[in-house]
Formats: sequence, C-alpha cells, structure tokens
Amino acid sequence: MASGTNGFVEHVLPNGLKIVIEPMAHTNSAAGGFLVRTGARDEVPQLAGVSHFLEHMCFKGTSKRDWRKITNDFDDMGSTYNAYTSKERTVYFGWVRVDDLEKQLELLADMMRSVIPKEEFEMEKKVILEEIAMSEDSIERKVYDLMHEAIYPGHSLEWPVLGTKDSIGRLTRDELHGYFQDRYHPANMVLMVAGAVEPGNVIEMAQRICGSWERRSPRPERSKPSENKRGVRKVVMDRFQRQAIGLIYPAPSALHEDRENGDVLASILGGQNSRFFWNIIQAGIAPSVAAGRLDYCDDGMMIAFGFSEPDRCQELLDAMRGEMEKVSRGGVTEDEVQRVKNAPARHWRPKPSALLPAHADDQRHRRLRPAAQRHGAARTARCRNTEIDTSLFGTLAADRRGCAGQPRTARLAELRD
Repeated sequence: MASGTNGFVEHVLPNGLKIVIEPMAHTNSAAGGFLVRTGARDEVPQLAGVSHFLEHMCFKGTSKRDWRKITNDFDDMGSTYNAYTSKERTVYFGWVRVDDLEKQLELLADMMRSVIPKEEFEMEKKVILEEIAMSEDSIERKVYDLMHEAIYPGHSLEWPVLGTKDSIGRLTRDELHGYFQDRYHPANMVLMVAGAVEPGNVIEMAQRICGSWERRSPRPERSKPSENKRGVRKVVMDRFQRQAIGLIYPAPSALHEDRENGDVLASILGGQNSRFFWNIIQAGIAPSVAAGRLDYCDDGMMIAFGFSEPDRCQELLDAMRGEMEKVSRGGVTEDEVQRVKNAPARHWRPKPSALLPAHADDQRHRRLRPAAQRHGAARTARCRNTEIDTSLFGTLAADRRGCAGQPRTARLAELRD
C-alpha cells in the first residue's frame, strides 16, 4: 500500500487490479466504482458503439443476479448509482452509507462478471438504436460528432460513442461477449473509492471480492491521432432553427504539463463570469456561447462554441474570433487567473458540457476517474492550483504558447447548421 503526499492511497492486488482510495473522515458516506480503460477509441469500425452497448448489458444479469435483482440490490442500499461510456473509458459507480460500501462494491464487481444474457441482448439493442435515433434530433450532439469527424478523420476518436445504426444493427451477442472478455479484466481496470473509509479495510474488501479474478496482460498502447488538421466544415440541417458555430484549436492533452493552464484559459474565455459572458452574451450577440477543453490521453482540443439566430451567426463568429485573438496577443491578467483559482474546481474545469452526453455524477468519485486512468494518481485542488502558480503566465502571456496562440491556429473547424 502506497500513500501519496496528496492524501490518496494506491494499491495493486496480486492479480493486477489497481485500487485508488481517497479517505474523507468528515463524511458519513462512501462512493466506489470501477473504471474500465475502454471506450469508443478502442473499438474497430465494425464494432463501433460496442463499449456503450456493453455498459448497458452489465446491468442485465450475472451468474448470481438477474436485472431485477441488480436494480433491487442498488435500491435496497439507497445507492445513488450510474454508469457512463466515453471515448476512453467506461465507469460504473455508486454512492452509499459507509456501512454499505462492501455490499456496493460486491454488487458492482458482480456486474463486471456479467453473463451478457442472450434473452436481453436483442431487447437492449432496440433501446440503443432508439437512443441513436434520438441523438439525431440534438444539435449539440451533432456539433460534438462533427467536431471529432473534422479533427480525427480515419482515427477511432472520430467514431461516436453510441455507434451507428449500421454497426449496432449488425452487432451480435458473441461479438459483444468477446469484446467484454478482452477488456474487463484486472490489468485494464481501476477500483476507486472515496469517503469515510480506512484504506486497509478497503484493500481487504477488494481482495475478498476481486482477488479471484484472473490475472491478464495489459492491453497494447492506443494508436495516436495524426497531426493537426485545418479547414472549415459546414453541415445544413433543416430541422434545426438555431445556428451552431464552433472554433477548434489545439490544446494540451490530459497528460501534458500545461493541462491545468489550458483549463484556466478556457474558464477565462468561456466559463462563468468570463470574457465571452461579458463581451458576447451580455452584449446581446448570442444567448449561449462558451469555451472548454476536451482532452484525451494523447491529444486535446480547445473549443469555443455558440448558438445564435441564423441572421446573427456572422456577428457571433466575428465576436468569438475577436476574443480568441485578444487572448492570443495580450494573454490574461493576474486578476482573471486569481478569480478562476478562487472558484470551486468544477467551475474552472469547464468541459463543454452542452456538447457532451448527459450522465449523472457524484463529486466524491469524479475527481478520481481521469486521474486514476491517466496520471497514475489523483490530484487535489491544491495540487492543481500549485501547477497554475508555477507556469501559467509564462505559458499563456509571455511565450504565447496557449491554446489560442497564433502558432497553434492550424487546426480550426467552423460548424454551422
């Protein structure tokens, strides 16, 4: 068991399952769950959407529980639970009274050994096909997908998390089960726990519950995206009345030393009390405009996006470009940086949430997920603020190497409906 200076505890079971724990003595509850290092970018084209489909099927039955008992066991604990699939990971989690933590972890671990019931497969396929059809009516989803198509052509990051009607329609139960066996094993998973827990007890629980899982070799490294793209992409969709515009610039990846600086810049540009808010929204140019950083383990995007009436789209585009140019030439001020640092972490890590799938989440567990997967250790808000202290101004102002800086404007896409 290894304890870091940041207050997190890490341990690896003999079978290779990594455990990350955040003790929080001032609470009376605990959140726990499994992060599986598999998502849309880990799929092949003919299996696009299989990671998300598998997330659904893990709730459908195990050798010990059918789908009704899984649901009832969550509810009997009063658990706040959910799961989600992204480009790079699938996560299952629950939040319970600390006395119920072991029962919660046992239930989630049992789901990680799903039998993928044949009788539920076709039923769930219909649910997912309906979900894909519904996404066609979401302009936010269309913008999100179009951005990835423009930036990552031919790479698996291009593919939608839901898959397509064709790929899901053709998918067989045996294909899904094979993917499941290849990805859901200790070397490709992380157990995360946060709350009023004693780390030694959590490790003992994990050994009892997961210790018998077969040890496997780690999966190969992911293929990296190609170099930055540039250009303009336009799509006309008659069913939408709004105009959507997006500007995309290169940004630090999830592992880059400037990742915190990229988040701060995004918040200054398009977060709460931001330049976009005061100079675009309050100026009456558009009702919705924001900025955020989308990051992956080996690449990142700074996205400025907005929605307007069709007859004001050029005015919105000019205003967004103007703000990006200002920050590129003049950097940011100390007051702006301090304002962001004083805000809760969720405010200065501005994901472009309007463009992301909506999934419930729990704050205790959230901070562990990307850190456990990408950095090898979670980081506190104080650690993140320290990283900003040491490098922000040199990066964004003096050297102009920020996400909107002129040397990095090669990758740009404008998306209009």
